[in-house]
Amino acid sequence: MSSDAPVGARPPAGKTFFGHPRALSTLFLTEMWERFSFYGMRAILVLYLTAAVADGGLDLGESSANAVYGTYNAMVYLMALPGGWVADRLIGARRSVLWGGVVIAAGHYVMAIPTGWSVFAGMALIVLGTGLLKPNISTMVGDLYERDSPRRDAGFSIFYMGINLGAFIAPLITGFLGERINWHLGFGAAAVGMTFGVLQYVLGRRNLGDAGARPADPLLGADRRRALTRIGVATVVLLAVLLVLLVAGWFTVDTVVNLLTVVTVLVTVGYFARILTDREISGTERSRMKAYVWLFLFAASFWLIYDQAGSVLNIFAADRTDRSLGGFTFPASWLQSVNPILIIIGAPLAAALWLKLGHRVSTPTKFAVGLVLNGLSFVLMAAAAQAAVGGDLVSPLWLVAVYAIQVAGELSLSPVGLSATTKLAPVKYASQMLGLWFLATAVGDAVGGQVARLADTWSQPVYFLTFGLASVVLGLAAVMFTRQIRHLMAGIH
Repeated sequence: MSSDAPVGARPPAGKTFFGHPRALSTLFLTEMWERFSFYGMRAILVLYLTAAVADGGLDLGESSANAVYGTYNAMVYLMALPGGWVADRLIGARRSVLWGGVVIAAGHYVMAIPTGWSVFAGMALIVLGTGLLKPNISTMVGDLYERDSPRRDAGFSIFYMGINLGAFIAPLITGFLGERINWHLGFGAAAVGMTFGVLQYVLGRRNLGDAGARPADPLLGADRRRALTRIGVATVVLLAVLLVLLVAGWFTVDTVVNLLTVVTVLVTVGYFARILTDREISGTERSRMKAYVWLFLFAASFWLIYDQAGSVLNIFAADRTDRSLGGFTFPASWLQSVNPILIIIGAPLAAALWLKLGHRVSTPTKFAVGLVLNGLSFVLMAAAAQAAVGGDLVSPLWLVAVYAIQVAGELSLSPVGLSATTKLAPVKYASQMLGLWFLATAVGDAVGGQVARLADTWSQPVYFLTFGLASVVLGLAAVMFTRQIRHLMAGIH
């Protein structure tokens, strides 16, 4: 094993899973069910928020609903940062994944309660649970491989396929139940999926060997008590702020969304500053972190556009597409399954491609390709929106084509980014760095939720074309700086 493998990690031996450690199957299935619950709920969230009260919805305006959706996604990924810290310093990745799954399931069960308040309370629980589970299960996947092994990218691509298997199945079930029968029944189906995930993880833990068994850098004695005290104080302060907002009459959807967007950006800046100024990391680790700042910005820009699939594009599917098929009008949320099924098809091809290319194509180049493709998808979406001007319904194949281009971009950036994060991470920040990677999604989604408000005031063709071209230009600029970023990566490919 490489000497710079994550602290405490010892890849388990024994049977294999598609040529990879058997433990990958346990993590694959756990993540599959967690993503089933997440994407199943996400597929119908904006549609529920914008649906009329008479139809069982909350009757929020599209602008506010898009912002809520973006901010919710941002909070899910923002909480990955403290979730990584909890694993690194307190309880280890393995127990973090278990408790995260339990809290996520509880959140979805709360959302299944047929009242308006239950949705927001349930989302809060899901945010907390996903913060514990999401970064730490990815860290455990990284523990199965040596740090610079060419098989590492392939392993993450297979793991990524599990994510998208759950994401493919979920909208077909929750979408039909939610849109055709009852929204809260759809949320309940997501809860059942997460329950399966928890049970599978408990039964499969014997495959994991030492992966995630212990904290990477545990807090002991007085340091542990001090940290727990600070967490308690921070919780009390947060509750006090929420109470003040409520009493002052400022506790509105828009106020909370705007506040959380600012918090997301400030946390990002603060956390990067903390790592880069930490005197306990080596000069090589600091150089790699400087390279990571660029990859982070590219990733955040990617998710700003990409994750509008569940908001702006989902509403477009509901209002502007002809979904009739042989006398049956299929739910708009079913189109949310197009993206993951294309990834299921493409992920093994991408895994094989990265394994064959080895180190000949650098990580920054893969990121640049993802940005350009993501931008081209919105350029195509501008054409679809133009075809729908005047109220005409367009073929859903427009959206299928848009998602196909986005999938090609995602496979160039997302699983590669997961792997790059585990390779570039300073040892001291092993699990927290996975949280930092998901923070890129948080920033992209938070800002994207605010950007999506423009879809209500700009014409849709102009909206899609503007941000599509911006992403293409950023991707081309990334190509120009590839050599400099590779130099900062200090031997990591």
